[in-house]
Amino acid sequence: LARQITADIDIPTIGIGASPACDGQILVSDDMLGLFTSFRPKFVKRYAELGEQAEAAIAAYATDVRNRHFPAVEHLYVNALKAGDFT
Repeated sequence: LARQITADIDIPTIGIGASPACDGQILVSDDMLGLFTSFRPKFVKRYAELGEQAEAAIAAYATDVRNRHFPAVEHLYVNALKAGDFT
């Protein structure tokens, strides 16, 4: 069907799981980057698994905040504070 439509019309056809016969393709970046692990549409090819990395990074950030390791001195505008004011 995509091949026939592409041949019959004068404007570009863009597919999302339709077929490689379309003039172009689209994928939702969150799907192709693997940001969601619970659902994968049939037409999605994952080029990365960033969801796992994002979850690990967010967990590490939350741990650092809870343990008061972030922000550290190197993350502050120290010229606006005295070094001892935030420890």
